[in-house]
Amino acid sequence: MPKVKLDQTFCLLASCPEGKSKEVFTDTVTTGFLLECRPGGGKTYHLRYSDQRGRLRQIKIGGYHDITFDQARKQAKQLRSEVTLGGDPAAKKEVLKAIPTYANLAEQHIAHAKAQLRASSSKGTDRIIKLHIEPRFGKMRLDEITQRDVAKWLAEKRASGLAPATVEKLRVVLHRSFELAASWGLPGSQPNPVKGITKPKYNNARERYLSPDEAARLHKSVAASSNPQLKNIVGLLLLTGARKRELLDARWEHIHLDRKSWHIPDSKTGKARHVPLSQSAIAIIEQLPKYPKCPWLLPNPDTKKPFVDIKRAWETARDAAGLAGLRIHDLRHSAASFMINSGIDLYAVGRVLGHADHQSTMRYSHLANDTLLAAVEAGAAKLNVRWAAGEGSANGL
Repeated sequence: MPKVKLDQTFCLLASCPEGKSKEVFTDTVTTGFLLECRPGGGKTYHLRYSDQRGRLRQIKIGGYHDITFDQARKQAKQLRSEVTLGGDPAAKKEVLKAIPTYANLAEQHIAHAKAQLRASSSKGTDRIIKLHIEPRFGKMRLDEITQRDVAKWLAEKRASGLAPATVEKLRVVLHRSFELAASWGLPGSQPNPVKGITKPKYNNARERYLSPDEAARLHKSVAASSNPQLKNIVGLLLLTGARKRELLDARWEHIHLDRKSWHIPDSKTGKARHVPLSQSAIAIIEQLPKYPKCPWLLPNPDTKKPFVDIKRAWETARDAAGLAGLRIHDLRHSAASFMINSGIDLYAVGRVLGHADHQSTMRYSHLANDTLLAAVEAGAAKLNVRWAAGEGSANGL
């Protein structure tokens, strides 16, 4: 490896001797600065140095025809200063090259969701990533995605007419992507560009509860449905407060009529739970049709498999009952309403519904007003004292 004083003229005339795969000329002025010449005429500037562990490293500065000699020497000096101060420019460059694109991370995130989450939740993650996030950020490397980019993208999604709750799901999934990347040690994942973006305030709570009269109309219309299972599905949803997917995926093996209990092994909260069965619910279950070798409680009679959805039959029956806008999920709210208005305390209702925390049940607290009013009236009667001016009492106070 010839040592020479590299300058513009020498680099112009330098070449690779015939018969050699390359020739490297090392500068005598700037330590580690070198010019590599190849048989085809190509030339490249490099810096060679030893890192903090004594390993020989080399980093490319630029091609001879891409930068001037003065630019190459200046860059060599800057890199040399970085090495002297304990840096490792070659390693830094390798890290940058190793930073994956969001598309690479998305693939890993989806695989992780399928392995760790319930099928419905993992499908939701898959859909959000492929439909919304990947088209915008898929080709960008992780360190190129900035907080400003994410904030602007979310604002555009809101302006496009997406529901606030949907936009919030996009934010949560993208944030989760970067959290996973950091836990896996992927370069470029820190800082998380979603962290610090303010969650917009919106009221997503929708309160719709059936009255007894409305429930009677609904009962009549679902009984007339072309879907013979709809009346059983709607009835059990109202009588148990279960989620639609929990009921559609229920198996006979999980029903214990002797104990008046329905075991749900995999709920939305990720925990198994037991739903108590009232005598009315048991009456429905006892008259359900059973099919040979079919484990499902409420299968599609044609396929003998769980319904993928019952949207069309539900909307037809709902509209026939004059309940336009009522959602299947509102049956769960209605079940809670009927229990609470019958005097059942919020804690018990929360247990029946399978809420992960008491806060989830508190959305129904206003429904308990009649029960609470009865409680204070009972307390006042027991006290038996008339506090208002001019009123007497049974004990004469």
